[in-house]
Amino acid sequence: MLGCRLPVVQTAMGWIATPQLVAASSNAGAFGFLAGAVMKPLELFDAIDEVKSHTDHGFGVNFHSFQPGAKDIVEIILANSDRVRAVSFGRGPDAGMIGRFREAGIICMPTVGALKHAEKMVALGCQAVTIQGGEGGGHTGSVATNVLLPQVLDAVDVPVVAAGGYADGRGLAAALAYGAAGIAMGTRFMMTSDSPVPDSTKAAYTKAQTTDIFVTDKIDGIPQRMIRNRSILQIERTGKVARWRRGIAAGAAMKRDTGANWTTMLQSARAMTKTGGKTLPEAMLAAAAPTLLQKAVVEGDAENGLMSAGIVAGRLDDLPSCEDLLVRIENEARERIAALVGTPSEIKGAA
Repeated sequence: MLGCRLPVVQTAMGWIATPQLVAASSNAGAFGFLAGAVMKPLELFDAIDEVKSHTDHGFGVNFHSFQPGAKDIVEIILANSDRVRAVSFGRGPDAGMIGRFREAGIICMPTVGALKHAEKMVALGCQAVTIQGGEGGGHTGSVATNVLLPQVLDAVDVPVVAAGGYADGRGLAAALAYGAAGIAMGTRFMMTSDSPVPDSTKAAYTKAQTTDIFVTDKIDGIPQRMIRNRSILQIERTGKVARWRRGIAAGAAMKRDTGANWTTMLQSARAMTKTGGKTLPEAMLAAAAPTLLQKAVVEGDAENGLMSAGIVAGRLDDLPSCEDLLVRIENEARERIAALVGTPSEIKGAA
């Protein structure tokens, strides 16, 4: 469906899934998604051109329908339908927009963390879904992948890609055995030599143990899986007064970085309190959280920034190239499948 050689998807991590990583993962046989959700329209336009210049393969673009310039971003994606094979999103397009993508030959492949959301997306016309179990990094649900995956497989009739806890060929073989069409990985692709994340932050990821990776709702009121560091511990320990101080400080940082004025920021924050059930300081933190993530994955400050991570990071201690990683995954998956069916020669012949 996507035109990739291997049933492996590189997910659209903000500021990490850059043209550099998308091209490297796509050239190695996976299907790469560009992190358009953190880009302005002109940035995405340039990024798509850059991906095109570094790979002949098709690739995907991630976006949110509520991000600034979303209408222009949709038009940019549609104008590049010759190479953009798929779009991914969380809270996303309505049936009309999905229909426009489908007419252009672009696969709609949202990421969901609950059965009801998978069913809703398919009902709206999406041709595939990625399910992310609670093991996944960043905003995450409470249902484990091995429970959510069969739930969704039993309920929908489109290809289902499994995410949350995958990093190797054994995981790919297991997902295929469940009936998934493939696996999606974020943390594993972030922890490669082709990832743009600074070495200092990558070192913090390789050092982290599974006990260092936990879920918190203190950042913006929504559960997120993070690596425990100085920044997150300070956030965890603070009370109501301190949350207000953090919210104001985060708003000031966002104002400085984006040039937005306080009136606009407060209006946006208040809107989030009405529609998202957040307190005002939580809403301000939610709006400014990207600056804390950037501090780690762009600036390389692994102590004072935030580091989203799937729990699988706790068992990863190397930084292979995308090419080496996918060769390893393919070989491991074929070995496991061959061991299960007991006919290695047939498996090789089918390749």
